[in-house]
Amino acid sequence: MATIKPFRAIRPIAEKAQKVAALPYDVMSSDEAREMAKENPDSFLHIDKAEIDLPACIDIYDERVYQKAKENMDSMIQRGIFIQDEKPLFYIYRLTTNGKSQTGLVACTSIDEYLNNTIKKHELTRADKEIDRIRHVDTLNANTGPIFLAYHKNDAVKKILHSIMKQNKPVYDFVSEDCVEHTVWLIQEQKYITELVTLFKNIPSLYIADGHHRNASAVKVGLKRRKQKQNYTGKEEFNYYLSVLFADDELCIMDYNRVVKDLNGMTEEIFLEKLKEKFLVEKYQKEGCARPQKRHQFGMYLHKNWYLLTAKNHIIQKDVVAALDVSILQKEILEPLLAIKDPRTDKRIDFVGGIRGLEALQKKVDSQQMQVAFSMYPTSMAELTAVADENKIMPPKSTWFEPKLRSGLFIHDLEE
Repeated sequence: MATIKPFRAIRPIAEKAQKVAALPYDVMSSDEAREMAKENPDSFLHIDKAEIDLPACIDIYDERVYQKAKENMDSMIQRGIFIQDEKPLFYIYRLTTNGKSQTGLVACTSIDEYLNNTIKKHELTRADKEIDRIRHVDTLNANTGPIFLAYHKNDAVKKILHSIMKQNKPVYDFVSEDCVEHTVWLIQEQKYITELVTLFKNIPSLYIADGHHRNASAVKVGLKRRKQKQNYTGKEEFNYYLSVLFADDELCIMDYNRVVKDLNGMTEEIFLEKLKEKFLVEKYQKEGCARPQKRHQFGMYLHKNWYLLTAKNHIIQKDVVAALDVSILQKEILEPLLAIKDPRTDKRIDFVGGIRGLEALQKKVDSQQMQVAFSMYPTSMAELTAVADENKIMPPKSTWFEPKLRSGLFIHDLEE
């Protein structure tokens, strides 16, 4: 059973929504954020990455950064950039790119259901990243970045959302700098709110698609507040956190590719021969970059040439994690041949999101920053949910979701 709860969102006034909306804090550096927001005082980056308004030399985990974030949020509320809805609502958030849409339900979800695994994870989190967001949420008294959740498609939920979109005008409708259209509707009718709450009670699980660190941090803030408040009831706002829930059949996972600095002392000829023991190795004869066309197939760029590597049957396992292409690459190539044992910490490997295109891989190798690149077939939602259902963990950098949810369109106040 999945619990969803309406809430009184703090959100931008309509004419400021496009200016406020910003990419998630963790997809850019401080310098990139500073450049993005330098001519836009209303950008949510002034809240999500408040170090951009402090000297460039400041540590991003300095207490002054969190205090500046609160100061900036309070200022934007006082200046009328943000308003708060008078009663608890749900919201519809649709993202459209290249003619394809995904429609999310904006709601609050339960920290208890994260703890009891109704809300399922598939990635490990890092303590330093958790602590950063814990301090951010705790200082601001608010969830400022939504968690991207998925659920198995439900026709009744879809029917309600599409009926509301058809009958009502959106409160926001704008196109962001990456050509994604962002459209938001309010769900104000109590009958629809009640119906959606009831429908989700019959949905057994929710899955974290993106935002594992934000999710873990939101839960830990809630647990901290429970310790601070005697006789808490479980109904306080800090028992819930901000999420956007999407049907799994509407989501797009892109490839998450790898580039490696060197061949671990091997010549290219020896490396290719070793690959042939476990892969069918074919030089790519077509123009352009070698994009895998099926599971267990990989593109490889080495010394001005693209190859297709197809895994031989004897290395393909049935286990849901071992069968992932990212696992096969790690187990059969990166670790035994290139001596990359821990891709989380090894500085000889880097990761390139599919949104940047395969040309980005080729450019890194041609520039001699890296020696070899691997293009991946995207992990599927079915693979993601299968791993989560078995309470297992995917290798790092297994999924890249596009388009990215914008932060700043919805803030959840923990003290309501």
